[in-house]
Amino acid sequence: MFALECDRAHLYSHPERDLTSQELVRFNEALTRRREGCPIQYITGHQEFWGLDFLVTPAVLIPRPETEHLIESALPRAKQIAHARIVDVGTGSGCIAITLAKELPEAEISATDISSSALSLARENAQRLGVANRIQFYERDLLAGFPAASFDLVISNPPYVGESEEDAVQLEVLKFEPRHAVFAGPSGTEIIERLIPQAQVALTPGNWLLMEISGTISPKVKTLLCDWDEVRITNDLQGIPRIAAARKPT
Repeated sequence: MFALECDRAHLYSHPERDLTSQELVRFNEALTRRREGCPIQYITGHQEFWGLDFLVTPAVLIPRPETEHLIESALPRAKQIAHARIVDVGTGSGCIAITLAKELPEAEISATDISSSALSLARENAQRLGVANRIQFYERDLLAGFPAASFDLVISNPPYVGESEEDAVQLEVLKFEPRHAVFAGPSGTEIIERLIPQAQVALTPGNWLLMEISGTISPKVKTLLCDWDEVRITNDLQGIPRIAAARKPT
């Protein structure tokens, strides 16, 4: 489908089709890159998330199904707030912010990233998916620069892998995905340790911080959230702790 620039129905209904020399070159180049370990999403430039088609490049982390649990956690909370103000911290491809903009037409969405390349791609995805006028993008380090009580929901898929876990990380992730989007530091909680106090300032009282985490750092995250209310850790479909939710005290 990628090499022939066609859909699945066309591919299946024309089995007799001979590839042109240019199409064959394109197909073989893709196979070569895949044999080298390059993720197929970086080869095709696309990844599905929440039923939407996102452009991806090596400048951003590839959206993963586990991150859809963040959307599942955010939607019921956001729908309880009229004109909710939401910020996606470390937006990358923009998959979280854009999905929330599609699902919550009355919400006010912001998105931050420290990478200008990531923000450029996120803006392009927002334009392609029809929500460019619904999201404000900011090149910032986490929540730096936002006034107190700016948001009703802070949501983030931050880097949360520790450098001590590097041997357990898939080779294609190590080789091809942006290291700063994967590794947080020696322990894996370094970014989260900075995000939690910033979120406590930026959130309105009684509202929520939602973060993607891993089972490795789950106990430490609970400790870091000891001053918050209603701390909850939700497992993913494999039973691995994946989403940390905490309510700012009123």
